[in-house]
Amino acid sequence: MIGNLKSYSKYKESGVPWLGEVPAHWDVLPNRTLFVEVKERGHIDEQLLSVTISQGVIRQSDLLTNSSKKDSSNEDKTKYKIVNPGDIAYNKMRAWQGAVGVSQYRGIVSPAYIVVRPRDKQNAMYFHYLLRTPVFAKESERWSYGITSDQWSLRSEHFKMIYCSVPSESEQSIIVEFLDNIDFRIRRYIRAKQKVIKLLNEQKQAIINKAVARGIDPNVRLKPSGVDWLGDIPEHWNLRRLKFLVDNVNKQTSSKMDEEIYIALDQIESWTGKISFPEAEVIFESQVKRFRAGDILFCKLRPYLAKVTRSKQNGVCVGELLVLRSQRADLLPEFIEQKLRSVQIINIVNSSTFGAKMPRADWSFIGNLLIAYPDSTQEQKTILDFIDKNTQRLSLAIEQIQEEINLFIEYQTRIISDVVTGKVDVRGIQLPEVEDIGEPESQDEQEILGEVEDSEEVMNADE
Repeated sequence: MIGNLKSYSKYKESGVPWLGEVPAHWDVLPNRTLFVEVKERGHIDEQLLSVTISQGVIRQSDLLTNSSKKDSSNEDKTKYKIVNPGDIAYNKMRAWQGAVGVSQYRGIVSPAYIVVRPRDKQNAMYFHYLLRTPVFAKESERWSYGITSDQWSLRSEHFKMIYCSVPSESEQSIIVEFLDNIDFRIRRYIRAKQKVIKLLNEQKQAIINKAVARGIDPNVRLKPSGVDWLGDIPEHWNLRRLKFLVDNVNKQTSSKMDEEIYIALDQIESWTGKISFPEAEVIFESQVKRFRAGDILFCKLRPYLAKVTRSKQNGVCVGELLVLRSQRADLLPEFIEQKLRSVQIINIVNSSTFGAKMPRADWSFIGNLLIAYPDSTQEQKTILDFIDKNTQRLSLAIEQIQEEINLFIEYQTRIISDVVTGKVDVRGIQLPEVEDIGEPESQDEQEILGEVEDSEEVMNADE
């Protein structure tokens, strides 16, 4: 994207391992001289802010709207800390993962967060970019303390002892202008690519929805289902309520066996059912549900996200997932999974939700839905094979585009790190003018950027 970037003409040893050599005219200073900590409290009516790994400081209302996260804030917000535009906040339990950033908003954050304000002549956005680099995250990890990684904490007194590279005020502005330009252009690229992915996914859903609703024989005789949203169905298909096809298993537990997996809502990809697993061992305190390999997990919270999957392993999952187990030998679990993840089913379930902030469907409604299906497992398998064959090319195209997006994000991460630590000189670089990018990214783009992060408040903060 930007070629022929050159190094500075002269360097010096910073004396700080994570920085290495820095431009000779740059300072290297401890954070205690660059920032002042902000502990102002009592602004209970201000909007809630969260610090995410992927985007830094965002409004919590945006996080809750665009993900399946619950509002985990304390009802008593008298101890919440005020954050003003230009302040930098970090989640001290997640600083080592990159949960830090400058705020564009006025609001309040959990007492578990640290809020600092850049001193005079420091550009907050320069430090936003610097403190979000992987190398700074590694340094944060070195200064964090705790028994396990889930308990590592970067306390304020240790943050103040970390040294940072500090160009002059004018050079900080040049760096920020350069990186803002790069950020805009990459986000614009991602937005365009994500539109293509959205179209490809819509094509996949059209193929799946038609196949599981009417089969794959264009000449099949149809009969009225008697249900408006269901319409006509193949004449030889059965029509049964879901509760007579599957059991809603609600086996509660507070522990996980070594061979079991753990599935939370954010690990299930919308509309595909792909499951991602966290690298670290998951620790949970609340009750979870136990499921078996082959069970279908259906998210009743924000059903429009279409988080429906079928695990190949035994495990436990969060309570917002219904655990549905096939009770009929003449109905393949794979077919039920595709049926429940179809646009037709998702739309009707979504129309039944209650609750404005956290819309949720109820099993009494879902279980009474009429499900049309062929009584022959061979026909079900033929339909599933048809879906696989006719969506494979689309899935491959989506994966290739996603790989391109990931490469651009990796490029952006690398160039930000090189620029803010002085490995390359961007002074004098002619940048193309860009127009205002407008409103924040859509939900789809946020998912590409990994928006849904672990941003739950940690209320037992050290004071």
